[in-house]
Amino acid sequence: MLLLLLCVVLVTVHLSGLQPAQAAPSFAKGADISWVPGMEAQGYVWRDKNGVQRDILDILKNDYQINSARIRVWVNPSNDYGNGYLTVDRAAALAKRAKDKGMSIMLTLHYSDSWADPGKQNKPAAWANYSFQQLMDAVYNWTRYVMTTMQSKGVTPDWVQIGNETNNGMLWNDGKATNSMRNYAWLVNSGHNAVKSVSSSTKTIVHLANGYDNGLFQWNIGGLISNGANFDIIGMSLYPSASDWSAKVNQTISNANNMIASYGKPIIITEIGMDYNQATAAKSFITDIKNKVRSISGGKGQGVFYWEPQATPGYNGGYSKGAWNSNMRPTIALEGFIN
Repeated sequence: MLLLLLCVVLVTVHLSGLQPAQAAPSFAKGADISWVPGMEAQGYVWRDKNGVQRDILDILKNDYQINSARIRVWVNPSNDYGNGYLTVDRAAALAKRAKDKGMSIMLTLHYSDSWADPGKQNKPAAWANYSFQQLMDAVYNWTRYVMTTMQSKGVTPDWVQIGNETNNGMLWNDGKATNSMRNYAWLVNSGHNAVKSVSSSTKTIVHLANGYDNGLFQWNIGGLISNGANFDIIGMSLYPSASDWSAKVNQTISNANNMIASYGKPIIITEIGMDYNQATAAKSFITDIKNKVRSISGGKGQGVFYWEPQATPGYNGGYSKGAWNSNMRPTIALEGFIN
């Protein structure tokens, strides 16, 4: 309890520095664009459906009505273009570029030096031997550093994910939910409080994979809330196949409605994807989940984001769920976002 009160005090101390975010769209149609800087550094250029070479962000926004950009940030990443590269400064430069195109910004904070997901939530190397108190302090201080760096570029994010696909917590083993739901909740609070200390209007997100899995969400989100966690929105990932997407969408919408009824928090689908060579099914999938999330009552369904649509087939050692062909022209998948 003392530690939670301390976090509240820290928020109060910084109230004089609060800066508002720009108004987020009423419904986000988004794309995770985190691979863009590394791909450009490798020489990639993109073409639109007519074969005209253009800025990838212009294609996403003007051709497919993408109004929001999602960008990941790692603590001390390698320079590997596919599995690192996005330092705080590079992420801030990308966020500024997207904001200048008129896009709203979502940050995904991986509290790690590389990928954080359901199978691994490794601490940054620099934090490896921290006590739990030091770990909470590190989460707070680094999150605040990310936010202030963004603001130095003229960007106040609309949303910030406190962790990425934290199905079993984060910063293992201290914040592993099956070990200590309380520790996981306190780490979420550390990130949430840091975001709010810089921008009171930025919305914080707890994001889990497998959006169709109601049992997982009840255990994780319910456990967080019962342990005093503060956050604004529940985020979900969904990566169905061409054969099961319709059923998975319905299960995800059912889960979303259950989360809203149980905990009163809005939901946002922060990651979707489908194999690039199933583009017709992917277009139908995007159309369906977009329409159903947008139709959730009370405006509690707040958006859908495609994960790295600009990826070409097999990029980064085999990723196949982008929405561009090897000839650098888009598939029809993203047409599902139109209207």
